[in-house]
Amino acid sequence: MQIRDWQDVLSEVLDSNRDPEGWRAVAGQRKRGVGEDLYLGHPSAGVFHLKTYAKNPYELQGVGTQVARKVDAGLDELLPRREDDTGRFAVQRPPEDEKEAKSMATRIEQTLSIHAEAPTTAEDFFTDMMQAVDSPAFGPMAYEMTDRPDQLEALSETFEEADDLLSKELDELIDRDGLNRGFE
Repeated sequence: MQIRDWQDVLSEVLDSNRDPEGWRAVAGQRKRGVGEDLYLGHPSAGVFHLKTYAKNPYELQGVGTQVARKVDAGLDELLPRREDDTGRFAVQRPPEDEKEAKSMATRIEQTLSIHAEAPTTAEDFFTDMMQAVDSPAFGPMAYEMTDRPDQLEALSETFEEADDLLSKELDELIDRDGLNRGFE
């Protein structure tokens, strides 16, 4: 298992060229200490675990790794499904240039127009918007802002060794940044 900067792991997700709608996520507060845990899973790309914290309002720091090469039956149960009553997440890439930005804006306008005129569901609207902005990864997400979803706890137990190593690495980052000190 290779522990890397969280952005490098997220770049791997962005560059994986998997079905963008196949991704699922679980996130919440870390068990101990500041920051958040995030698991991203895709049937053919595997499961990735990220631990992050806000160094300041403009900068996120963290570490991550791939904890599974595929989503098997045991892991599939722990990741939310589209039909579950969950939140949603998306990973976005900015347009590369002005031409791409204009094309994206046109697709967004068309999507809004179509959904304004036809009966639709929130899930269909979300999916169509993510396709309009060419999101490389999006889907259902179990997330609790002030706690830990049950699935997060189960994933942490399943990948206990990775969870411990990532926590240690993140705690070192937090210590190095001086966030564990009180006001002096």
